[in-house]
Amino acid sequence: MPWPGGRVTPMQEGVAVQLSADDFVQPFAVPALDVRGRLVRLGPEVDRIIRRHGYPASVSRCLAEAVALTALLGTSLKFEGRFILQSQTDGPVSMFVVDFDTPNQIRACARYDKGAVDALAADAKPGALLGRGALAMTIDQGPDMNRYQGVVALDGGSLEDAAHQYFRQSEQIPTFVRLAAAEMLSAGQPAAWRAGGLMVQYLPEGGAAPRDLHPGDAPDPHVDEEEEEDAWREAQVLAATVEDHELTDPSVGSDELLYRLYHERGVRVFEPIDLVERCRCSRERVQDMLANFPPEDVSDMTRPDGAIEVVCEFCSQAYLFQPSELGDGETSA
Repeated sequence: MPWPGGRVTPMQEGVAVQLSADDFVQPFAVPALDVRGRLVRLGPEVDRIIRRHGYPASVSRCLAEAVALTALLGTSLKFEGRFILQSQTDGPVSMFVVDFDTPNQIRACARYDKGAVDALAADAKPGALLGRGALAMTIDQGPDMNRYQGVVALDGGSLEDAAHQYFRQSEQIPTFVRLAAAEMLSAGQPAAWRAGGLMVQYLPEGGAAPRDLHPGDAPDPHVDEEEEEDAWREAQVLAATVEDHELTDPSVGSDELLYRLYHERGVRVFEPIDLVERCRCSRERVQDMLANFPPEDVSDMTRPDGAIEVVCEFCSQAYLFQPSELGDGETSA
């Protein structure tokens, strides 16, 4: 059957290959290995996030990987809500926040020390930029539900390492994550940031799609633990062969990559989820926020001409208010 989403080319070795596309998450399953996974490819949307802030290359790469990880995790939510990935560390990038609104909206920003970043190599890895601290993953189902938050330590390792630790201690689901980001150059086009990621999870006993049986085989109710371990080991080993360029190069299609990894076992793909960069801020939201600020905080935002200026950290949109718009007009005193 054709792969869902995107155009397809003529069948190649019995499998329809999707032409490359950007800004989507592709869910998939490998029933023979009891594995489910997601593949994310980010192009113009992540480039838009980075360009509006003018981050240095190393900071851009770090934030792009964080956006890819958030997309992999956020699109797994089965309800309306938000998934927030946030770091707080002692490194040159002291904080980043990636905010995912179901079903497909994402925004992100980072705070960094320019001098400390400049002192590092331009290709510094996220671990060196983040340093030591904490990475929080928050699920917000709305005002009527309690928030769930998982926190893992950042100790100079990669975001991949932190994701693995999170799933070990919080979800207890065997999980493997690969992330990559790069600034791509193409003839006649300006440089553009891209990011990608792959997540595979071992979900036996009904967690994955039903296992296909070979003709003539009968279902065996016995589950061999050694066979299960071998299946997960195989899934991880194959996923670990993914190279950075395969996750970021627009000429490598998502279906082409999944086919390379798991075609011998049989891989199924499901409807892809398109991703869009979109901020939640609005004039009304900012005005409501300012109305609850103490006067001294509002005073810090007041310009010499008396107007109150607020700039959204995510999208850099500036909002101007007159004191009279915030209630009794005395807040700017």
